[in-house]
Amino acid sequence: MRIVTLADLKEDKRADMHGARWLLLTASELERSASLLMFTELDDILVAVDHRGVVPADGLWQRAVHLIVIDGTQTEAETFRRRSGITKVIANTNEDIRTFLW
Repeated sequence: MRIVTLADLKEDKRADMHGARWLLLTASELERSASLLMFTELDDILVAVDHRGVVPADGLWQRAVHLIVIDGTQTEAETFRRRSGITKVIANTNEDIRTFLW
């Protein structure tokens, strides 16, 4: 399974993502990755966001995300999952986000 991060992507980001299963982002990378999220949907690339350390703000970006790791309790994670529509919301873990990819 090919996994790419924003740091892996050079000038032609869409071409660099070709063949990837996952794009991993951090909370701080989300804002400058909006155009990438459109391409991930078109190219069937799943998106995972490590949002620990920052409370996630609601936004259109959530529609493109399949997995998010957040701070908080499992109850808060379930509430966020229902509100955001993100398939898998993981809370209260120190594990690397790659642990939860499918």
